[in-house]
Amino acid sequence: MLFGETIRVALDALRANKLRSFLTMLGIMIGVAAVIAMVALGRGAERSVKERIASLGTTLLSVFPGQVRSHGVSSGADRAELLLSDAEAIARMAKFVKDVQPEMNRSMQVQYRSENSNTNVVGTTANYLDVRKFKIAAGRMFQQREDDARKKLAVLGSEVVEELGVAVPESMIGASVRINGVAFEVIGILESKGQGGGFFNPDDQILVPIQTARDRLMGSDRLRSISVLGTSEAEIPKTMAEITRVLRREHRLRIGVPDDFRIRSQADFLSTLGETSQIFGVLLAGIAAVSLLVGGIGIMNIMLVSVTERTREIGVRKALGATKRTILLQFLIEALVLCLLGGAIGVSIGVGAAVGLQKAFAWNTSVDLGSVLMALFFSGTVGLLFGVWPARRAAALDPIESLRHE
Repeated sequence: MLFGETIRVALDALRANKLRSFLTMLGIMIGVAAVIAMVALGRGAERSVKERIASLGTTLLSVFPGQVRSHGVSSGADRAELLLSDAEAIARMAKFVKDVQPEMNRSMQVQYRSENSNTNVVGTTANYLDVRKFKIAAGRMFQQREDDARKKLAVLGSEVVEELGVAVPESMIGASVRINGVAFEVIGILESKGQGGGFFNPDDQILVPIQTARDRLMGSDRLRSISVLGTSEAEIPKTMAEITRVLRREHRLRIGVPDDFRIRSQADFLSTLGETSQIFGVLLAGIAAVSLLVGGIGIMNIMLVSVTERTREIGVRKALGATKRTILLQFLIEALVLCLLGGAIGVSIGVGAAVGLQKAFAWNTSVDLGSVLMALFFSGTVGLLFGVWPARRAAALDPIESLRHE
């Protein structure tokens, strides 16, 4: 009964000063809400990128140009070249390779009727859809024989169609668009993938045959990357070793000379993503710690003011038989209730903000139960830690001096 009575007295004290209690909780509420919303955005972006990487397949390898090195020293901005002949050599000589898809790209001006847009033009091969896991929403993809014949054909990303002011994507099939002044026939529209985080938007691109891109648009054999599908996940190390052997031979690199190219697997991308997520998590933890620290200091200050204002009340309670333990428990309960209630309201605001951002801006968010429980746990911990000093001060007051207090 005594414990229940102590809780009731503590809650009555908080209800007697509703505005003060609310302002005291405000720091905790804002801190917890911000952390919940930021964690939701971070987890949503991480999940989206993981899904995007997983959708490409675990056997996909990406080959990029490396730095040019002289006597073991990088030459800075100069980069080595990957050429179309390198991709052809990999396809011809590597036996653990299932498919090879070279890619050259450049940002170019695209015009359709009176509309124009600056977009990413990708010169690639007919197997682009299979290697990169894209689908056609309307029309078709160009074929290898059309690539060999240097046909001026284009497959548009869904966002490009919108930028060109076309309401019905299917109506673009058979139409003519001008890429850097060269007329191309539109034969297909890519199905939207959504940006899903990162700097590259897969819907904002135009695919053209790589031979046409080399001769009519780029004027060069230089590739941005080569995508390679391995035969199986277990054979990935062998596939990477074969690609390295073929490219070193093509680039005439002597023994001891470093590779002038980089090979990245999906596991590498996931590992990098994991490291980035860990750093992001540490930053969020720091923000949470600072926010809760500020909120805890605010609660401690208000509780100390409350002890001073209620000195006479504390003296009366002690004169009527209340022990130091009872007074200590009452003020600890007040601090704990303020923090837990502020944390709960902050969680609600944070979850609402995450859902609102997802609906308003189509951002990927993910609120998990673990982060909610962790926020409530730390809110309660802050209440106990910062409530101890005011509670001990209240419990240590002399009843006689307290009764004399005005």
